[in-house]
Amino acid sequence: MDNNPPPLASTQPAPANPPAKRSVLLWLFVATLIIGSMLAMSGLLWLAVSLTPSQMSGLEASGEDGYHSTVIRKGAGEDKIAVVDVSGLISSFSFDASGRGLVTGIREQLTLAGKDDDVKAVILRVDSPGGEVLASDEIYKAIRAFQDKYKKPVVASMGSVAASGGYYVSAPCRLIVANELTITGSIGVIMQGYNYRGLLDKIGVQPMVFKSGRNKDMLSSTKLPGEITPEEKKMVQDLIDETYLRFVAIVKEGRTEARKKNEKSVRPLAADWQEYADGRILTGKQALQHGLVDKLGNFDAAVEETEKLVGLAAKAELIRYSVPFNFANFFRLVGEAKTSTVKVDLGVEVPKIRSGRLYFLSPFILD
Repeated sequence: MDNNPPPLASTQPAPANPPAKRSVLLWLFVATLIIGSMLAMSGLLWLAVSLTPSQMSGLEASGEDGYHSTVIRKGAGEDKIAVVDVSGLISSFSFDASGRGLVTGIREQLTLAGKDDDVKAVILRVDSPGGEVLASDEIYKAIRAFQDKYKKPVVASMGSVAASGGYYVSAPCRLIVANELTITGSIGVIMQGYNYRGLLDKIGVQPMVFKSGRNKDMLSSTKLPGEITPEEKKMVQDLIDETYLRFVAIVKEGRTEARKKNEKSVRPLAADWQEYADGRILTGKQALQHGLVDKLGNFDAAVEETEKLVGLAAKAELIRYSVPFNFANFFRLVGEAKTSTVKVDLGVEVPKIRSGRLYFLSPFILD
């Protein structure tokens, strides 16, 4: 008979997951993530290749042209005021989250505001140093057409900066409200480029140019300064001067038309206002003195002035139109793009000044 006691069981619990098992589980988890990501990317690529633009448009946000109406401030009745933003560099190359260009987006928002009988006016909220001449002019025309067709006023509310092209798009508005410290004015045109021929000569690079006429390379950055003829300089300057005269005419026409509509609220242009239309920047207070803006105040003041302008007895509801980003819009943009480059608005504004283009720009944006 064995009198030895049985061995005592170990009081230490066995590990739930031995090291080898934990390692296997970790690798399985990583592999699952990788495979899941690959499947997701494959699905997105399939969507981009297989869906037609018409199918993709059906996936856009609900509402006309995919726009959503967002309430900024609730009102006391059914009357509304639509807020349309012009922010950042005004450019034909600027796209929003839906793939719409800046000019197209503003034009469509104005159309929506015009068709809505409850919308009594539009506030153009401007915070821009300016931009391309053509894009600025297209926005100006859209505002003019909106006011003529729908008989609803547009009031400009200037933010931190509403200079050059930012003022150009404000000029046709029925009323302009600016903060005392708003940077505005800068009425003028600029074309900028760089001549790096001296650098090329230093490193032994010689440009080879074949052209059909003597002026075909008149804006070339590789020409020697001595090769730029007085005739070429005059042609470029004439182009600048013609565009500048258009700018001045737009300001005079817009301010005069606005005063005819409402003499009580719109300030007349000062007799010497063109002396200050030489490209200099002005504060909102200085612009008021010259008749380039009508009232001083922030966005809330612009809302109050708009309500007075259209004769609203109760507080109006403020709305804005927006299109949320989705992959359908993104891939539709990819499918319709004529180049391999697609610009998507990620909320960061990086101004890009392109050589050889005319700009309504405040000078500080060029630094």
